[in-house]
Amino acid sequence: MKSSVEQLSPTRVRINVEVPFTELEPDFQRAYKELAKQVRLPGFRPGKVPTKLLEARFGREEMLDQVVNEALPARYGQAVSETEVHPIGRPEIEVTKKEYGEDLAFTAEVDVRPELTLPELSSLQVSVDPIEVSDEDVEAELQSLRARFGTLTGVDRPVADGDFVSIDLSATVNGEEVPGAAAEGLSHEVGSGRLIDGLDEALIGMSVDESKEFTAKLATGEHAGQDAQVTVTVKTIKQRELPEPDDEFAQLASEFDTIDELRTNLRDQVARLKRAQQAEKIQQATMDALLEQVDVPLPEAIVAAQFDSAIHGAIDSVGHDEDRFAEVLAQQGKTREEFEAETRTAVEKDVRRQLLFDALADDLDIQVGQDDLTERLVATSRQYGIEPQQLFAYLQENNQLPAMFADVRRGLAIAAVVSAATVTDTDGNVIDTSEFFPDRNRPANEATDEAAEEAGDTTEQPSDE
Repeated sequence: MKSSVEQLSPTRVRINVEVPFTELEPDFQRAYKELAKQVRLPGFRPGKVPTKLLEARFGREEMLDQVVNEALPARYGQAVSETEVHPIGRPEIEVTKKEYGEDLAFTAEVDVRPELTLPELSSLQVSVDPIEVSDEDVEAELQSLRARFGTLTGVDRPVADGDFVSIDLSATVNGEEVPGAAAEGLSHEVGSGRLIDGLDEALIGMSVDESKEFTAKLATGEHAGQDAQVTVTVKTIKQRELPEPDDEFAQLASEFDTIDELRTNLRDQVARLKRAQQAEKIQQATMDALLEQVDVPLPEAIVAAQFDSAIHGAIDSVGHDEDRFAEVLAQQGKTREEFEAETRTAVEKDVRRQLLFDALADDLDIQVGQDDLTERLVATSRQYGIEPQQLFAYLQENNQLPAMFADVRRGLAIAAVVSAATVTDTDGNVIDTSEFFPDRNRPANEATDEAAEEAGDTTEQPSDE
């Protein structure tokens, strides 16, 4: 078999393939053998019908079509391997020559990963905001912890912001009750905004057994997007009483003996959270900086497929209802054209990132280990609340393991880029990124030695006593 490649664009090639007829003869023999098992002709046992009789009955051209159609996928795969092409989509195959006894010729046009010119990673410079943990941050965490240990007590006064109320709700549209909208004894925290738009404002100042009407736009159901007259009746009013932030509370709510120790721990927790948030910003800023330096041509077929998938997914999320989708966009202050433009921009950026980090992974010879895949499986299964084995089985059944493998590999490439870049905060301080982006090519003892040097070797050596 002979194959050659024509570069149609930076992201698309045409593979020209010629297959000698002699290479197809075993395929013909197998096809005739299978056909002979199925055909019943007088005077011949099953599977023993001569080939010439089969050709006379079914036609040589029909057998040729069958053999070629069955042979194309394998021959295409062989051509891809021989030409070292890296397809990223489905090929468009056209048979250009197909005659019995003659060489088979076909072409395959397919999108491929473009050749990219990558910069020196150590030249990348990224800057993000510094981490600042304020007293207000700590007090907010302490307040949240106190709320978890608070108690609800009934009060004899009108509803105030932050109260917990029990309410009855009903709604009508054009004077008719909305099916499924009536509810009794609903618990609600005033000010949380968790139920209906306008409810919290209506509740403020109401008393027990008082009813009030207000207008709200329904978000779901057959009347979604329409204005409804909502009636709310207050049944009970309670306020949350919080424990005093003292040593006794610290002992109740934590492993610490004093409130000062608890506050110190909460400060550390906030700092860890902000470091994780900063790491996400570092990753995003590094990817953006790299994309600015590398020209990544876009394969239009891939962009179009992902764009269509994103649009269909958005419409599917509202029950395949185009009218409902238009209402949702209107509530967001967007037109369909604006939404599609935003979606295309996001898809193009995502495709550029994928191509760029695939190229980086190749250039850096990134290898995905079993531990890397296991870590991703465990993290993803935790997000969906299922066992890792269940997720693995689902991915395997739906042929999605290669996609997860590729995504993990890109993640490792991103970590390598961040490790190589110079990362500072806006105050000019260099940020140690090793906690979230470890350099896998760096020996562990080297990192440990450097850390010890930076900290100063002040530890006492054990005595010989």
